Amino acid sequence: MKDSFDIKKWIENPDELLLIAGPCSVESKEQIFDTAEKLSELHQVKVLRGGIWKPRTRPNGFEGIGEEGLPWMQEISQETGLPFMTEVATPEHVELALKYNVDALWIGARTVANPFSVQQLADALQGTDIPIFIKNPIAADIKLWLGAFERFYSSGLRHLVAIHRGFQDVNAAPYRNNPRWEIPIELRRKNPEIPIITDISHICGCRNILQQTAQKALDLATNGLMIESHCNPNCALTDAEQQITPDNLKSMLSELIIHKSKSNNADFLLQELRTQIDNIDDELLQLLARRSEISSKIGVIKKENNLTVLQLDRWNSILSNHIERGKKLGLKEELVKEIYELIHKDSIDRQL
Repeated sequence: MKDSFDIKKWIENPDELLLIAGPCSVESKEQIFDTAEKLSELHQVKVLRGGIWKPRTRPNGFEGIGEEGLPWMQEISQETGLPFMTEVATPEHVELALKYNVDALWIGARTVANPFSVQQLADALQGTDIPIFIKNPIAADIKLWLGAFERFYSSGLRHLVAIHRGFQDVNAAPYRNNPRWEIPIELRRKNPEIPIITDISHICGCRNILQQTAQKALDLATNGLMIESHCNPNCALTDAEQQITPDNLKSMLSELIIHKSKSNNADFLLQELRTQIDNIDDELLQLLARRSEISSKIGVIKKENNLTVLQLDRWNSILSNHIERGKKLGLKEELVKEIYELIHKDSIDRQL
């Protein structure tokens, strides 16, 4: 049995990486015991997670085991020494979670998107001192995310943590949820006292990019990782594709480069922002490569249909629109014009 990890002390001084692991959903006593016992053998795992109530997009899916699973979580927590946490979305959930001495709660992305729901939870938790982990809302709205913190803080909750789980985006590929790394970095800039955990499972949505995403989060100085782990992921009732076994989690952790914690000084913030620029530059290169590939395909169609490569009216319209849009985004006209002229030249060259 591990010595019990003190979540509150960690929040007050997050000087080591916090690793939270456990199944997406608590499905049975056997499943949660098997998973938790294996996770407890990994010294890096400090907190056990498990969904008791699951918000599903459509009805008739598995919406969680409910109250029945809370005593299982409580029992395995006592056996392993791992504090346990679960998601709450209603005041009734809060009441039951407190009844079974849940060590920490998290607020899901869909709940954070609704200020009325957040306020109900904040009111239900008033007078308690339980740690609250707040996921980013589904939409990329940092004000909405910060608003959730303000509501819990106003109710007297002081041990608050952010969970970055990515944002819904039709162009999220290869992710399930676009990480939009600049948003958690901006949250840290505005509120450096709030630790940030990265939920790589919900960002990725699949197992094959978990490790590279975890490493990127670590490079950006996340304070911790939340990873969904299941004793038999292929049979999981929810989010099977993004869960990994405890053994695979162990292997993944062994290959990660975990940076030492740093204070929130100017050098630290500069390093974060420089890393962010590196990541954006990488994405820009990938987008440019995709654009060039499409330009080549357009060139083939023009040749087959005996069309001129240069479509001057379209080019003038494109350039004008980009310059105007750039101005609205705070970009200088000269910069936008020069960049797109170079891109257009490359496009013409590819089509000749």
